[in-house]
Amino acid sequence: MKLGFCGLGLMGAAMVRRLLEAGHEVKVWNRSAAKAQQLGALGAQVAASAREAAEGVDGVLLCLFDAKAVEAVVFGPEGVAQASGLKWLADHSSIDPEATRGMAARLAQASGADWIDAPVSGGVPGVEAGTLAIMAGGNETYMQDAAAAMRAYAGNFTHMGPSGAGQATKLCNQTIVATAVVALAEAIGFAQRNGIDVHKLAPALAGGWADSKPLQIFAPRMIDPPPSSIGALSTMLKDVDTVIANAQQSGAPMPVTASVQQMLRMAGALGLAQAELSAVVSVVMPEQRDAFLRQVGG
Repeated sequence: MKLGFCGLGLMGAAMVRRLLEAGHEVKVWNRSAAKAQQLGALGAQVAASAREAAEGVDGVLLCLFDAKAVEAVVFGPEGVAQASGLKWLADHSSIDPEATRGMAARLAQASGADWIDAPVSGGVPGVEAGTLAIMAGGNETYMQDAAAAMRAYAGNFTHMGPSGAGQATKLCNQTIVATAVVALAEAIGFAQRNGIDVHKLAPALAGGWADSKPLQIFAPRMIDPPPSSIGALSTMLKDVDTVIANAQQSGAPMPVTASVQQMLRMAGALGLAQAELSAVVSVVMPEQRDAFLRQVGG
């Protein structure tokens, strides 16, 4: 397929590499051109604008930080919406479902193209292994075409319903993950204060009911913080903030998630917003803070 791709952060760049490896032709654009040039060396075509990336392709994919960035890339000067003949746009960003529905309607009016909200779960390791979970919302018309492209990095693609349904499902995912990671941080702090060798905790719980991907991935990183991040704490806080805002609008009681939100905000107040999500352990184990600050040059 011929594809456009806008947004080349950790996730986006990894997705483009998988698309190229699968034999797709990919035109890439990023606000900082250096990231696009790196992928150009691997065979991607570097576009001068988001509009150019979306010209003459079967579909265009986005992987951006928030709704403000998505709106700017799609509807701003030289944006995706100005491309001629665009059939579908798939947005991997994690944004508010209502914002998604509004932009989907706006794109349909501007160009007639379908908007598919397609947030993901699995992180960069999931992209590289081709095992991402993708939860999609939008019309059926081009859903299978978009899914065919995403199979370069997805192991599980599910059409959840109309526009916004994918984003709402992603908020469920983030609620579960954020709660698990914060509970894990508290368990590690509890273990340390009760004389347990914390390095043995994840192996000891493997195979039991407490076992999970967050346990096996994040526990070692909380105990021995690595020099590089696998995803900023601020990104998860953004998503949890969106969960709470939607919960208020829909009347859904979420007392546990509200506590998780404040734990993440406390970690941010410690200067750890740009460190990885594992850094939330610093709220209960302050001695870990300096190691996580080194991830962001602090």
